[in-house]
Amino acid sequence: MHRLARSGGSRELLRWVSGRAEGWAGLLDGDGTVLHGVVRGPDSTVTDAAEAAALATEGARELATLGARSFSFDRGSRTVLLFPLDGPPDASPPVLAVVAPRPLPDGLVGLLSDVAMPLATCWAAESVERKRRRVDLAESRNREAVLHLLMTGQLSIAHQVAGALRPALPDPVQVCVVECPTGRRDEVARNCAELSGGRSWIVRCPVYARHLILVVPAGPDAAGRQLGRRVADVVDECVVGASEDVPLSDTATGYRQAFHALAVARRLPARHARFGSAPEAALVVGAAGARWADALLNPLLTHVPRRGHDPGSQELSATLASWLAFSTHATQHLKIHRNTLTARLRLIGELLGLDLGRVADQAVLDLALRVRATPSALRAVPPDEAAPRPPHRLDDILREPAVQEWAAQQLRPLTASDAARSTADPRATLRTWLDCEARLGPTAAALGLSVPGVRKRLTRLESTLQRSLLQAPSARYDLWLAFRALDIAAAGNAVR
Repeated sequence: MHRLARSGGSRELLRWVSGRAEGWAGLLDGDGTVLHGVVRGPDSTVTDAAEAAALATEGARELATLGARSFSFDRGSRTVLLFPLDGPPDASPPVLAVVAPRPLPDGLVGLLSDVAMPLATCWAAESVERKRRRVDLAESRNREAVLHLLMTGQLSIAHQVAGALRPALPDPVQVCVVECPTGRRDEVARNCAELSGGRSWIVRCPVYARHLILVVPAGPDAAGRQLGRRVADVVDECVVGASEDVPLSDTATGYRQAFHALAVARRLPARHARFGSAPEAALVVGAAGARWADALLNPLLTHVPRRGHDPGSQELSATLASWLAFSTHATQHLKIHRNTLTARLRLIGELLGLDLGRVADQAVLDLALRVRATPSALRAVPPDEAAPRPPHRLDDILREPAVQEWAAQQLRPLTASDAARSTADPRATLRTWLDCEARLGPTAAALGLSVPGVRKRLTRLESTLQRSLLQAPSARYDLWLAFRALDIAAAGNAVR
């Protein structure tokens, strides 16, 4: 009996009691709800179990009415025995119920008296564990909510929600994405907490079940700066991507950088990589780009729902940003049904007059949202300048010299000798992939390759570009914009 309590807990004890009673055994709460029920025997059926549970519920309610220490009654060919378990008065300990055929096995009543104490101990320990798990889940959801607020730029609310948790939100930060071995995310989270001395924010990614997101204090003297590398060294099979140092308000950019670095780290022996320095597209488009983004998104930002329960502009904007970042995984990120996501995307496409199934339109919207999320001080028109009429075409923005330089920098790794040796004509591969809406099947058909062959090419290009291509968040939007910008420049030179 005590061995079963230690190894299997209350469920195994109930199975043992059910076997000794040759009937049904269970635990019920004060109102007769069955918490655990077991019927053990080759001749038992679902109907027998349901009838026994109904008898136990009837007896538990009668026991509560009488306020007795035990209770039994006969019904047909069965006897029902009930014993309240011991426990703290405010804990509402459950009732042990046994439904057995008559005549009762010899010594059954004495056996139930003996098993009550270890069963009560198991139930108390399991109750504590359930409460601990609920607390852990609540804290995990709160941390996820804080991260969501940071990703959408709502800093003041994020600080308010984070005030009840530890540690305080750092600023500036480095964002790390840790890819954990299957089934070991909780263990790795504990290791990260120990390695950082409790100074880093650790969030279980709501989209990828094997990912942890770490928000680490940045700066030359920050103790957590090397946390990602230390995690990769200490935990076998962990892969870590780390961002550059970014302001807390730019956590979303830090996450994208860390995710891209993770794609590179998977191919490195050290299993750790830091995002290579690269300009952010939203910063190089300048004030003209800000006006363009405002004009493009205006129908979405000013949308007023016709019914009170329909999504408003803020909810639609968050849905669009999540979908562009995580594709169909946005349902997990936003905690919505896939049909809800589909309906919202259809509405967004109608409001903006764009086809959200095309990579070109996705890239345009991604850039516009990132520009809108950029701090206004970095994109505002100087007050002493008269603002010209906002351009309404993306090509006007992509012709700017700063954007042309950004585009050349994005694609420069494809011209390196290593890239030429590692994959045949990398530019053609990427262009074909983007023209085929980033789908492997049509790309393989267009290139005359197999789908695994195309996947291998793109995986090699992830290391060359130091960006994620096949998993969202993907660099495909920046690459489409870079190709488009260089095409515009080439067309202009040809005209001249």
